[in-house]
Amino acid sequence: MITVLLITIVLLAIGFTGFAITILIKKNGKFPELHIGKNEDLKKRGIGCATSQDKTEQSKAKKSLQFKQLTLLEKELKSL
Repeated sequence: MITVLLITIVLLAIGFTGFAITILIKKNGKFPELHIGKNEDLKKRGIGCATSQDKTEQSKAKKSLQFKQLTLLEKELKSL
């Protein structure tokens, strides 16, 4: 059990070290951009962030609704 844990820790340390070295060696080394909205290839294909697309669609739906939501007081006043 302990040997498996030690092997796992060593492999993770090697992986993190390799990742850090590649960032340091690269020109303008940065962490890779993981946000979908900033990926140019996905933008060309029309794929965007699900959260952003949801907000856009909900705002379109709100604009398309052309009715007034009446409060209970306004309904009572109209019925008089």
